[in-house]
Amino acid sequence: MGLQVYIDGKFVPEDEAKVSVYDHGLLYGDGVFEGIRVYKRRLFMLDEHLKRLFNGAKVIRLNIPVPLEELKDKIRETVRINEIDEGYVRLVVTRGKGDLGLSPFKCGTPNIIVIASTIKIYPDEVYRDGLKIITVATRRNNPDALSPQIKSLNYLNHILAHFEVVNASADEGLMLNDQGYITECVVDNFFIVMDGKVITPPTNVGALHGITREAVFRLCAEHSIMIEEQNLSLVEAYMSDEAFLTGTAAEIAPITYIDDRPIGDGKPGPVTKRLMDAFKEYRENNGVPID
Repeated sequence: MGLQVYIDGKFVPEDEAKVSVYDHGLLYGDGVFEGIRVYKRRLFMLDEHLKRLFNGAKVIRLNIPVPLEELKDKIRETVRINEIDEGYVRLVVTRGKGDLGLSPFKCGTPNIIVIASTIKIYPDEVYRDGLKIITVATRRNNPDALSPQIKSLNYLNHILAHFEVVNASADEGLMLNDQGYITECVVDNFFIVMDGKVITPPTNVGALHGITREAVFRLCAEHSIMIEEQNLSLVEAYMSDEAFLTGTAAEIAPITYIDDRPIGDGKPGPVTKRLMDAFKEYRENNGVPID
């Protein structure tokens, strides 16, 4: 039996889950989304994800057609129906059906889609041995043109960068802004460790305000690890003692090589390992129950 997907106000088998060819989410990437992890039948950092979703929708003047608490119920119900104990939820809100013109004012009711399934980005050995990443030529979109704080359906910038990662047989890509500062990885936030201090690019250079990124700030405070936001150049990344990335799907993963340069001794460092262990404990004991 296949998965059940919540779409257009009802649950349908995944093979029957369809959107109109006139939906502006399809035609123009007009919409927002979130990826939410499920651990031990709990939705991890659900409130933070939904806050980001509603804030992004507000910026693009997309009226989510159900109240926040009702949307929470639909997400929990989708996870329950699909019997997901450990997995991933993709929550999508599109502008809805319109015409072939660009105007969002000709669209009807926005469409809410909730998919609950499983996901695994990296094999287990990555978390033991670390990632080898490259710097890609594709620059991150200028935040003055399209803010990264809007988690929109238009991911073409990321996809073009991902081509470069695949062509180089790398694990991930590091993206720069038009000033040459590091923004983030293709789909994850980026951190380095220097002299025991964790450093990550500020969001105003072109980095997403990641939910797992936020968790790292909390964990650093709880474990007395210094952390700060700072513009980072590639040279500083090459010279760092440790590096790691964070994301909802990736969680916290160590980076051991950047552009064929070993980071530290080329192995996951002690601060990274400490944060990985702390995150594992944190995720196991927090979240909104689905029952």
